[in-house]
Amino acid sequence: MAGNSWECYACNKTFIKKSTLSSHRRVHHVDRLFECAVCQKKFTHRGSLNRHVRSHTGEKPFECAVCYKKFSETGTLRIHLRTHTGEKPYECTVCNKMWSTASHLRSHLKTHTGEKPFECAVCDKKFSQASSLRTHLKTHTGVKPFECTVCSKKFNESGTLRIHLRTHTGEKPFECTVCSKKFNGSGHLRIHLRTHTGEKPFECAVCSKKFNGSGQLRIHLRTHTGEKPFECTVCSKKFNVSGTLRIHLRTHTGEKPFECSVCNKMFRQASDLRAHLRTHTGERPFECTVCREKFGREYTLKTHLKTHKSKEKEAL
Repeated sequence: MAGNSWECYACNKTFIKKSTLSSHRRVHHVDRLFECAVCQKKFTHRGSLNRHVRSHTGEKPFECAVCYKKFSETGTLRIHLRTHTGEKPYECTVCNKMWSTASHLRSHLKTHTGEKPFECAVCDKKFSQASSLRTHLKTHTGVKPFECTVCSKKFNESGTLRIHLRTHTGEKPFECTVCSKKFNGSGHLRIHLRTHTGEKPFECAVCSKKFNGSGQLRIHLRTHTGEKPFECTVCSKKFNVSGTLRIHLRTHTGEKPFECSVCNKMFRQASDLRAHLRTHTGERPFECTVCREKFGREYTLKTHLKTHKSKEKEAL
């Protein structure tokens, strides 16, 4: 013992508690480690080995009293319970944002420091989290191990599959506190909230246009690069957005999934249905700034504005 600390005689590492030193000493005595009979992984504590063995057996003895979800470790159950209580005991010292786990706070702090220690060996892209790198690597391998049981669509992340399944169930658990609009993903809600705050943190390096979501910026950048990565398998037409390709494919399949509740007319796009519904309601939200005439469709307004421009030219 040196002062208030305990020193390891093998590597000179110091510890505040004697019990921690005792545990540490086992790393220097490999023959005393506890070995997994399945994969031969070694542990310094029998308890750590017992927890690890559950990864092979699938045993989950710890159950949430609220939703009955089961876990293999008490610590994981403790963290899960915070999703019910809303407890977020870890606070960012920079922006005061609160987190439910220390690991989430550590990852978040990298957004302030800009630190990205995890680099892709294929394309050299860097990430602040190991999990983000793992997900990114699947874009190179093409591996999509998570399949939707409803439509067989595949995903490279279990979380993305979970969000996708809500498009089948209609579940929208994330509600905007300002306008009560609901969303199937927390990320979609975060982006939506910026429409209320006016925040647009993502700026185009080419034209300085700002966006409230990184995805919107990515799509916008394609207007500068001309990139159109989404190709129609029928006619080879290319698109810069996957959603536009999906809508285009309906011109080949004849699919019209959006039905008018008034006259039962069918439409390929939700936007076409919305515009059509205005013929029933009489709503005309698009107003000409020159003569104040109102229109039910935005493109009708654009066409109308040209009549003013042509009149201006004639007057000259």
